[in-house]
Amino acid sequence: MAKVNLNDLQAFVLVARERSFTRAAAQLGVSRSALSHAMLALEARLGMRLLTRTTRSVSTTEAGARLLATVAPRLEEIETELGQLSAMRDKPAGTVRITAHDHAIGTALWPRLMPLLKQYPDLRLEFSVDYGFTDIAAQRFDAGVRVGDRIDKDMIAVRISPDLRMGVAASPAYLKGRTAPKKPQDLTEHQCVNLRLPTRGNLYAWDFQKGKKSINVKVNGQTVFNNTALMLQAAVDGMGFAYVPVDLMKPHIDTGRLIPVLEDWWPRFPGYHLYYANGRQTAPALALVVDALRYRDASQR
Repeated sequence: MAKVNLNDLQAFVLVARERSFTRAAAQLGVSRSALSHAMLALEARLGMRLLTRTTRSVSTTEAGARLLATVAPRLEEIETELGQLSAMRDKPAGTVRITAHDHAIGTALWPRLMPLLKQYPDLRLEFSVDYGFTDIAAQRFDAGVRVGDRIDKDMIAVRISPDLRMGVAASPAYLKGRTAPKKPQDLTEHQCVNLRLPTRGNLYAWDFQKGKKSINVKVNGQTVFNNTALMLQAAVDGMGFAYVPVDLMKPHIDTGRLIPVLEDWWPRFPGYHLYYANGRQTAPALALVVDALRYRDASQR
C-alpha cells in the first residue's frame, strides 16, 4: 500500500467532522476542488471509499467512520505534544544531566543553578561526580565540566569560573618535629595525600609554577582518595600534605587547622569550563543552564 500523507489524513478528519468540503476547504485555506481531489487520491491509495458525497452533504462510509475514530484522537495527541514542545521555548522543562567533580559542583554549578530550580518548576538537574574526562555523548550527559577550554572539535566550551589556584598545606600535628618543605621536590620526603585519576588509573602528579618555571612532583603517602573533600579532611587529620583548591583549604588555614607551605609555587589554572555538544539548536533547558553558568568578571556585571 502506498504511504499516506499525514496532511491528507488531517484533511480527511476535518471534512468528516464538518460534513462539508466547502467549510473544510475554508478552514484549510485551499480550494474546494483541490480538497476534493486530495480525498479522491487518498481513497485511491487506500483502495476503498471513505466518504459518501451528495449534492447537499458529505458523510463517512463504514470504513471512513472507522478511520475517523482511529486517526482523529492520535492527530490530536500529536498536536498537543507539538504545542507543549513549542511552549518549552518560553518555559524550559526537562532534565539536564551534568558530569563534574565535587569542587566544581559545589563552587561553580550549584550556587548559580539552585535559583533556577525555584524559578522553573519543570526543570530538573542531575549531577554526577566524576574526576575523569567523561565522553558526554557516550554516557548520555548533556554537559560536563573540566579545567581549561581544551575540548574536542565538536564541542563548545563556556567559561564558568575565575582562574583556579591550587595550594599545599598540612596540619600543625603533622608538621610538629618535621622540617617544612622549601621547594616542591622536598615533598617526596613527606607523607602526602594522593588523588587517583579514573581516566588512566594513575596517581595525579602535583603541578607547581614559579614565574616561568613549571615542575610536577610525584608524591607518596599512606592514603589515596578520588574525592577532594576527603583529601582535605585527611590533611586536617594529620595524614600529611594535601594539594587542593585554595578556596577549600583557606577556612582551615584561617582557623589554624592547616599550615600552608610553598605559597610562591602555587599554580593557577584557567578556571572551570562547561562543555557540551555543538549542535544547531540547543535544548531550551540546557540553554538556560549555560546562560546561568556563564562566567562574567566584575567589569561585565
